[in-house]
Amino acid sequence: MKFFIDTANIDQIKEANDLGILDGVTTNPSLMAKEGIKGQDNILKHYVDICNIVDGDVSAEVIATDFDGIVKEGEALAELHPQIVVKVPMIKDGIKAIRYFTDKGIKTNCTLVFSPGQAILAAKAGATYVSPFIGRLDDISNEGVELIQQIVNIYTIHGFETEVLAASIRHSMHIIGCAEAGADVVTCPLDPILGLLKHPLTDIGLEKFLADHNKK
Repeated sequence: MKFFIDTANIDQIKEANDLGILDGVTTNPSLMAKEGIKGQDNILKHYVDICNIVDGDVSAEVIATDFDGIVKEGEALAELHPQIVVKVPMIKDGIKAIRYFTDKGIKTNCTLVFSPGQAILAAKAGATYVSPFIGRLDDISNEGVELIQQIVNIYTIHGFETEVLAASIRHSMHIIGCAEAGADVVTCPLDPILGLLKHPLTDIGLEKFLADHNKK
């Protein structure tokens, strides 16, 4: 399973990359705004800066919601760097645009997916990734990880090549659940990734080892 970091924060991207486990990055307009990155030129430059840090795919989201607008923005994003994946919303014109990009050899990430039916349409259109938002489903008392299981099962049965990218990860147990469900990728902030390092018995064991080593 691949690990993407969901942020526009350069320091956090570098920290995750330095761990040696980072496979890519996902971003969106909200994450850009959180880092104070404003203006189209600055946003585009930031995407390139991110691509120059990591070796894997970097999802860059379109703002337009109509076919022509999505295509125009997506083509401009794809021209920025070979690692750019065009992030397209799960709407009618988004699916149409994903098919267009697929035929042009441009990688896509279909975002804001909340049902198996939406995931099927994304795969049929040739999306490189599909992004089910599991945390937001949990927020409304649905089982987000269960959706990952459903999509993985459907894709396996029908031989779809679209990768299941679990998004809206809230904590470390989400990552474990998605791994068990067969997700191809998880994308999340740095904290849930670092949370995987932690276990009280590890801390206790290390403390004892060091204490024994320092005995005179």
